[in-house]
Amino acid sequence: MNEIDLLLIERACERVIVDSATLNDRREFSALAALYTTDGVVVRPSGQRLEGREAIEAAYAAGPPDRVTRHLCTNVRVEVDGSDAARATTVVLILSGQRSDAPDVTFGVVPSEHHMVGEFADRLVRTDEGWRIAERHATMAMTT
Repeated sequence: MNEIDLLLIERACERVIVDSATLNDRREFSALAALYTTDGVVVRPSGQRLEGREAIEAAYAAGPPDRVTRHLCTNVRVEVDGSDAARATTVVLILSGQRSDAPDVTFGVVPSEHHMVGEFADRLVRTDEGWRIAERHATMAMTT
C-alpha cells in the first residue's frame, strides 16, 4: 500500500470518528447508528454493550431529551491494518448542560461544572457503505 492510500484511509477513518461525535451532539441518532456496521458494537464506559445499529440508536435516543453535549475530539490516531481495516484511538473532552438552563442569548447553554475526558478505541472496516465503526470501546480517564 502506498503512502497516498494510507493517508486516504486515515482521513476517511478520522471523518467517521468526528462525524460520530457531531451526530451524537446534534441528537441525530439514526445517522449516528448508520456510522456503525450493521452488527457494530459499542461498549460504554459503564460496561454496557450495545450490539447492532438498532440497539445503538435506541440507547442513545433514550438519554435525557434536554441534555446538550459537545464531544471535542483530539489526538485522533489511526493505525491502518490493511486496505479494509484500521484501528483508532481518540481523546474526547465531553461538556454537557441542560436546555432548561436559561441559555445566554449570545453564548448558548451554560455547561455543567462536571466535565469528562475519555477515550474511544475503535476498530473500523471498509464496507459497501464506506468506512464504518465495527467496534467502539469508550472509557473515561478523568472527571471533574
